[in-house]
Amino acid sequence: MIDRQKLYEGKAKVLFATDDPHVLIQYFKDDATAFNGVKKGAIHDKGVINNRITERLMTILEAVGIPVHFLERISEREQKIRRVDIVPVELVVRNRVAGSMAKRLGREEGEILPRPVVEFYYKSDPLDDPLITLDHIAVFGWASAAEVAWIQQTALRINDVLRGYFASIGIHLVDYKLEFGRLSEDPRKLVLADEISPDTCRLWDMKTGKKLDKDRFRRDLGEVSEAYHEVAFRMGLFTTSS
Repeated sequence: MIDRQKLYEGKAKVLFATDDPHVLIQYFKDDATAFNGVKKGAIHDKGVINNRITERLMTILEAVGIPVHFLERISEREQKIRRVDIVPVELVVRNRVAGSMAKRLGREEGEILPRPVVEFYYKSDPLDDPLITLDHIAVFGWASAAEVAWIQQTALRINDVLRGYFASIGIHLVDYKLEFGRLSEDPRKLVLADEISPDTCRLWDMKTGKKLDKDRFRRDLGEVSEAYHEVAFRMGLFTTSS
């Protein structure tokens, strides 16, 4: 890679340009934030772990036909990705009640949903990523009806794959966030973007219910790095869980 110009720095990652205008380098930081940046800290080796976990999960999804922005991991904290224009709508796929759903609806955390629920949020830190409807997406032109239908269908396909994968290593996939983007080289094509990691998923141990995700940081539960390591260890990415 010739050009290392920084293009963007977010709460958890940095994007750099390369000599290919349609390829970027995504760098994973150890920085941790919660509540849209209100709470800040760091998690030891988080960037290394999330890079490896994202690589594994993106590779699994691509193998079953899900288009992804991931190309290859190039270092412990970096991966090459396709350049995309992120759709300003985040999806949260929920298999159990947790987090904001429990608070909004007065439901008990951990309640199993009869089917997966897909929620849409407007991607805006200043507005605290508000929950939105399909009408909002259409009226404000954030995505076309065809794009929304594809994104929702793809999110449910991803859910089938990831639920099965995590169950095979003794983990409940409670809920998780997804982002999609339009390829810079062909804006007609959408791909899964961002990351899939304990930062973006709620992961609970099947036997004990122990949280193995960023909720340990959000809720001051301690052993945050250890939980991330445990997920990576069960995935076979490290030889020890710490």
